[in-house]
Amino acid sequence: MVTDIERAWHAAALRGLLYLACPNAGTSAITVTAEAITQRAEETPQEAVPEAQRLMHPPQTPPHPPYLDGADLDGAHLPGADLHGAILRRASLRRANLTDADLRGTNLTAASLNEADLTRANLNDAKLDGAYMGGVILTHARLHGATLARAHLRDADLAGTDLTYTDLGGADLIDVNLAGAQLTHANLDGAIMDRAHLTDADLRDADLRGADLTRANLTDARLDGVILDGAILARANLTDSNLDGARLTGAYLAYANLTRANLRSAYMTNADLTCADLTNADLTDADLTDARLDDARLAHAVGMQVPPGATWSRETQWPDALASTVLEQSDEVSPGVFRVHGGSTPDRSDTVLV
Repeated sequence: MVTDIERAWHAAALRGLLYLACPNAGTSAITVTAEAITQRAEETPQEAVPEAQRLMHPPQTPPHPPYLDGADLDGAHLPGADLHGAILRRASLRRANLTDADLRGTNLTAASLNEADLTRANLNDAKLDGAYMGGVILTHARLHGATLARAHLRDADLAGTDLTYTDLGGADLIDVNLAGAQLTHANLDGAIMDRAHLTDADLRDADLRGADLTRANLTDARLDGVILDGAILARANLTDSNLDGARLTGAYLAYANLTRANLRSAYMTNADLTCADLTNADLTDADLTDARLDDARLAHAVGMQVPPGATWSRETQWPDALASTVLEQSDEVSPGVFRVHGGSTPDRSDTVLV
């Protein structure tokens, strides 16, 4: 006895097979034929179902986008395929070859694309929310305006990919390769990007609030105007990165490498820069009010002013021109820990330590 659930699964698998066998057939012909075969699943086939005749006659009117909801297309060879606007929700395309495919506006919500090859594919405005894309190859693909909220992209290769205005909120981007990718105005709010490779990536005006970039490589990345409020950048490599006007309020940058980084006019209030390396960084007009600078290396930093309310330790390395001034304007708040006057923390300059 074939259950309704099994019939639905068989129909989905058949739609995928019929699309591969008859790519010029109309969507309705594929759907009707798949349903007819499924309804006869318990019969021994003697001949083709009558509905199959429709597969031989391409539609006279412009065909509707393929309806392949839940289709099984694992390992399918579809380079250059025209699937724009197709419905592929929950479809399985694992290890499929979709190089140069046209997937504009395609609905791939919760689809499985693990290890699929989408090199140079056009996925502009596609829906990939919740899609499983571990190890997928998206090198030089276009995803302008696509949505990948909560998508699983661990170990994916997106080098040089156009992700302008793309929604990657909450996505799993651990160990992903985004070298040279275009991510301007992208939404990466809450994305998990541990060990992500973002060298030379363009993240101007992107939203990375609360994102986890632990140990990420952002060398030479463009981060002008980026929003990193509350983001985690522990041990991240930001050498030579451009953070002009970036927002890093409350960001966690412990042990981060910011050597020669451009932090002009950056907002770093309440940021934690414990043991961070800012050697030769440009801090002109940067706001470090109430920042934590314990053991930070600020030697030779350019344009730095005394940061109101910042805490620091005896191991903090200040620029030579600031060292004595900072000491004069600070109080020891605990053994070996000092706080600069001002800031939002109540001034305890008159408090007697006991």
